[in-house]
Amino acid sequence: MSGTIKGESKSSVIVIVALITAISLLGDSMLYIVLPLYWKEIGLDSIWQVGVLLSINRFIRLPFNPIVGWLYNRITLKTGLIIAIILGSITTLGYGLLNGFIAWIILRGIWGIAWSFFRIGGLSIVAFNTEENNRGKSIGLYNGLYRLGSLVGMLAGGLLVPILGLSTVSIIFGCLTLLALPIIFIYVKTTPLKDHEQDNKDKVVFIDNSIVNSLKQNRGRIVFTGFCITLLFQGIFMSTLSSVIEQNHGESVTLFGTVISATFLTGIILSLQWIWGPFLGVRFGTWSDGVKGRVPVLIMSLIFASLTFGIISSELPILILIFFTFLVMIAATSLTTIVDAIALDISKNSNVVSFLTSYSIAQDLGASIGPFISFLIIGLEYGFSYIYWGGAILFLLLAILWSTSYKTEGKSISIS
Repeated sequence: MSGTIKGESKSSVIVIVALITAISLLGDSMLYIVLPLYWKEIGLDSIWQVGVLLSINRFIRLPFNPIVGWLYNRITLKTGLIIAIILGSITTLGYGLLNGFIAWIILRGIWGIAWSFFRIGGLSIVAFNTEENNRGKSIGLYNGLYRLGSLVGMLAGGLLVPILGLSTVSIIFGCLTLLALPIIFIYVKTTPLKDHEQDNKDKVVFIDNSIVNSLKQNRGRIVFTGFCITLLFQGIFMSTLSSVIEQNHGESVTLFGTVISATFLTGIILSLQWIWGPFLGVRFGTWSDGVKGRVPVLIMSLIFASLTFGIISSELPILILIFFTFLVMIAATSLTTIVDAIALDISKNSNVVSFLTSYSIAQDLGASIGPFISFLIIGLEYGFSYIYWGGAILFLLLAILWSTSYKTEGKSISIS
């Protein structure tokens, strides 16, 4: 096995790594809620710098992902996670201790390297510890659990920053991140991932050549889809939702007779996705593990996202806006789970770490471009409409792409 936890099952490996990752996400997730509104507090001069800071950590991962993938073929997962947590703690503490655009560029770059260790290591662990008939369920569980860190980071950040200030909250989160170190030392014991590549190849049994060829053809398609999903959800939606609410309803919002800040409301809304994530993610993943495969579920999810994404930018009553935001987040949970599961399916028929490194690079590219483009466009007249309705069209084009391929290639691409 690629990881053991004192005799526990393979699923325990996935759970522990997911929870370690969750603890380390606190500081990063907080920034997507508070930075678009509190950028002056850290010494920034213009709103465009917010877009750069929310993007640079992903740009940094583009050259570092291959390096991290190379390292994971030579070090243990335990070592990689220790490196990631130390770097993550340093950056989050730095958010509270340092001011200025250049200092934060450096901090966000260091966090990008940390996340490369988390992402590639985590996906590899899921790939090595699952089979085709439970991979969707397992990746849904993994994604849902590690995003609990986003739940706490966004919710607590949106609530505490207006009260305590960004600096104090960052220091608190940085100290909490260090709590993940004892978990690693006590529970995680692994061998280098490269030692399991040959074992992985020995276990792969091809049912027929059409499935093998289809998996190879789908590599480019799933990498492009992964790019688009992170571009639209992580890059655009998460980084601009607080700005959308402020644009249409002001810095304070009255909800059920209570006045709350736009940041806290955004934190509540986005954090709900991470509450239902472990449950809906497992459900969507389990559906994709069924006899019909993953592609039909993927197509339906893309269509659903296309029908709901653009409406977010409209001037709607606050309750209706919240309702459509929930629908978009449900689509995000489904698409993230299914696309990751297909990527893991494909990786099992190649070098796992190598393919997942390429897949992670594409995801990081999409997520890094999103905030940068968003904060350049939202200053234009109808800027929010351009961003969100353009995203809706892209979802529809992806649905057409996969539908056409599914009709042409049939069940051989309905990966399960």
